[in-house]
Amino acid sequence: MNVAIPLLSAFVAFLIASRYHVRSIARQLGVDDSKPTPAVSINDGRDYVPTRVHVLFAHHFSAIAGAGPIVGPTLALLYGVIPSWMWIVFGGIFIGAVHDFSALFASIRENGKSMAEIARKSMGKGGFTLFILFTLTLIVLVTAAFLNLTAVSLTSKWPLMKLGLHSGQKLLRTEVENGVEMGVIGGIASTSVIIITLFSPILGYLIYKKGIRTLMAYILAACVCAASVCLGILFPVSLDAKVWMILLSIYVLFAAAAPVWFILQPRDFINVQILYLGVTVLILAVFIGGLAGVKISAPAFNNGEETSRLGMLWPMLFITIACGAISGFHSMVATGTTAKQCAREEDIKKLGYNAMLLESLLAVGVVLVLGSFLSFSDYKAIVWPDDPSLKPNPVLAFSLAIGNALHSGFHLPTALGAVFGILLVEGFVITTLDAAIRLNRYLFEELWVILFKSPGIFLRSFWFNSGLSVLFMWVLAQGNTVNALWPIFGTGNQLLAALALAVVSIWLIKQGRKASFALLPALFMLFTTMASLVILFRDYWKQENFTLLSADIVLFFLAVSAVFLVLKTARLLTNSKI
Repeated sequence: MNVAIPLLSAFVAFLIASRYHVRSIARQLGVDDSKPTPAVSINDGRDYVPTRVHVLFAHHFSAIAGAGPIVGPTLALLYGVIPSWMWIVFGGIFIGAVHDFSALFASIRENGKSMAEIARKSMGKGGFTLFILFTLTLIVLVTAAFLNLTAVSLTSKWPLMKLGLHSGQKLLRTEVENGVEMGVIGGIASTSVIIITLFSPILGYLIYKKGIRTLMAYILAACVCAASVCLGILFPVSLDAKVWMILLSIYVLFAAAAPVWFILQPRDFINVQILYLGVTVLILAVFIGGLAGVKISAPAFNNGEETSRLGMLWPMLFITIACGAISGFHSMVATGTTAKQCAREEDIKKLGYNAMLLESLLAVGVVLVLGSFLSFSDYKAIVWPDDPSLKPNPVLAFSLAIGNALHSGFHLPTALGAVFGILLVEGFVITTLDAAIRLNRYLFEELWVILFKSPGIFLRSFWFNSGLSVLFMWVLAQGNTVNALWPIFGTGNQLLAALALAVVSIWLIKQGRKASFALLPALFMLFTTMASLVILFRDYWKQENFTLLSADIVLFFLAVSAVFLVLKTARLLTNSKI
């Protein structure tokens, strides 16, 4: 099949959904542009600020996107192109976009409250506690998966010949493994990530303290990106993956303490440009490849092999794709910052619905670029190696596919394209680690207030709660590969989404509105994730992986508690109407 066919089909499906399906959801929710949003009615100049929709869209999309829609589809390609494509497209439209839209709408109608606070209002203190515990567990899993992913991808290397380079070239530093000369791609990305991070405080100072113009800030950010790659070629940083894990853990511990304008916001400002450029280039490269007659080489269905590595198509494909189709993390972003800056209820359509579709389009592009510009044998050797001494490296597979696509479509050297692919993922992974550790600190502080009437100074201290978050992250990442961590992370992420949809459903019923459009996806995701937890429990027990087994048990207990609480709340609502 020509690679342009599924790309254009997905694009048309998303275009139709963004024009018609979004209106149907808006009517059922009761979107009313005449009602002032909390950004307008409160407008405190700090957290609640009415923001132009294209500016807010950039913030929202950079926060919800990143490694998730790249790594998940890369792993899931093992099931074949067609099932992956179908779940991303239809899951993104009918479940993921509905989840993001409805969570953002509910938060705006509740004066910008978080999903945990909406759960408190809808299901009482039990709902609030359940949401806090769900979120804590999810963030520990996502930080562990991303820490492992970062450490492995920053040490990426690939045979020079497959990169289109010859012995004696000056672009990459080389190493010889088993008689094969390898180009060290990760070394350039390592230097680039370090330089971007080090420059972030300077850019943050110029933007937020000196008030330089936006255009100048964009120019500076672009120059930093270009210079970081050039310096990476000249001075590549090469460290062992375990050393990277330790250094990154120490970094996020201190970075989470810094003011957001100092590192987090300016680095997001730099990274979002890379992300926009990456999405555009990825889609264009696939489309141009289609015009040139490039066909999908990966199998449409990969019957048998995927079951032995990942498990049955249902439920495991659905939780492996993760953020490309639906993500519980999105409800945290939507109700955490976006709801406080949305100027009009009509803007929710673009922010809550279209941003999710753009992320799904990115996920479709990932499946197609891997399925067309990287041989399936190389894909399996990198992402699903048979040699237990080799660590899975989905970021390398994606980066090589991007490199081949850019070489084919734009005649860019394959090696440079691969470096760009790693940078596209890495900047956002590290930003996610920083932001997630910061958020986990807040959640631990909330948890101690729930558990103890008067938590002591020690339990309220930054260093204790941040240190606890980093410790959990490091322990999980140290003993597991990203392939081992991703299924339990994906399951936790989808469970949080199911709970968010359930909370919104009950909230809508209390408003006297129909909730089937949110409740049915909630039930589907709840059954899917509980089935996944049962399968993972069996696998972890056989592997004697008691760390992930414990995480599985915790998530299953929380899922059962969620079912019980939803049924209890629904019964009380029914009784109150009789």
